[in-house]
Amino acid sequence: MKLNENYLDLKESYLFSEVAKRVNAFQGENPDKSIIRLGIGDVTLPLGGEVIKAMHGAVDEMGNADTFKGYGPEQGYDFLRNAIKDHYARNGVELDADEIFVSDGAKSDTGNITDLFSKDNTVLIPDPVYPVYVDTNTMNGRNIVYINGTAENDFLPMPDKSIHADIIYICSPNNPTGACYNKAQLEEWVAYALENDAVILFDAAYESFIEDKNLPRSIFEIEGAKKCAVEFCSLSKTAGFTGTRCGYTVVPKAIKAVSANGTEMCLNKMWLRRQTTKFNGVPYIVQRAAAAVFGEEGMKEARAMIAHYKENAKIIADTMEECGVRYFGGINSPYIWFECPFGMESWEFFDFMLHKIGVVGTPGAGFGKNGNNYFRLTAFNSKENTIEAMQRFKSMFA
Repeated sequence: MKLNENYLDLKESYLFSEVAKRVNAFQGENPDKSIIRLGIGDVTLPLGGEVIKAMHGAVDEMGNADTFKGYGPEQGYDFLRNAIKDHYARNGVELDADEIFVSDGAKSDTGNITDLFSKDNTVLIPDPVYPVYVDTNTMNGRNIVYINGTAENDFLPMPDKSIHADIIYICSPNNPTGACYNKAQLEEWVAYALENDAVILFDAAYESFIEDKNLPRSIFEIEGAKKCAVEFCSLSKTAGFTGTRCGYTVVPKAIKAVSANGTEMCLNKMWLRRQTTKFNGVPYIVQRAAAAVFGEEGMKEARAMIAHYKENAKIIADTMEECGVRYFGGINSPYIWFECPFGMESWEFFDFMLHKIGVVGTPGAGFGKNGNNYFRLTAFNSKENTIEAMQRFKSMFA
């Protein structure tokens, strides 16, 4: 037996596993210490009323022989795919329903999509970056090239024409930095992808946090993107589905390539084939809940959730201003990315903040070398806990 030796190139543990390990060790040694978690991007508000009502209705259907559902379509029920299609249309993007694939979340799909590409492809990934992009391609043994996101370019790296890439990862609004590409910048990326015969894997999991009308919420707002981009979206942050699990991926039918023997291959058909082979679909009850999100009342409830988290983001950002700490994000994003105070590196500051004030964040080093002196806080806790965490944060500067 031989195992996949590419796993030897991975770090020993996933970033958030290491965070949890250190927090649990500290909690075990200090059981009476109050800890506020602003690290992992997990939501805290409950599901909206429309979502719960739809789930109850679907549960009742599953208890009736006339409306019971067994295996569903692996790519998603038509009622949900059409609801997502209409959602895009309201935002000015026209899609076909069969270009939309329902899944259990963007994390799964951004990793699973790599099944469709040869291991010989060169992958272009920004640094700092969501570690799943790096780890899944490392598991496949692909060549990874990094482009630098720094304070000097507002953590929004642009194409380097001296570099050829086949697969390009873009996350906007960005995890971890909170930075968001504007239309002109995304036009450059689309032009670069078309010139290099490359595909952009565009993670739009946080698109619902964008308020600025000048910032694209979808890569498909850019002309030509349907020929070179796949988009991943999630209801985790939009509607609190982190535990309910539902997302969707848009694979345009216009993305095609020619194989070595001259056969035309269509990415949309390949993804359909992959999903129908390796995935049994999202549960009917969850899909009914997801469809409710896209209704008028469901969207109103989702916007209220997002407004709550954005208020928390402002509380954190205002604290950084008050303490004189340089930061990024927190406007069109639930993440605040800041320079580690006191000249510390990120894991050092993680331990310092945990032990001194009992607040948990995420070390920037876990997102790449350019994050070594940075730190990420999330806005997904309660308002009360966020206020308390920021009072503790200020105490470090007293």
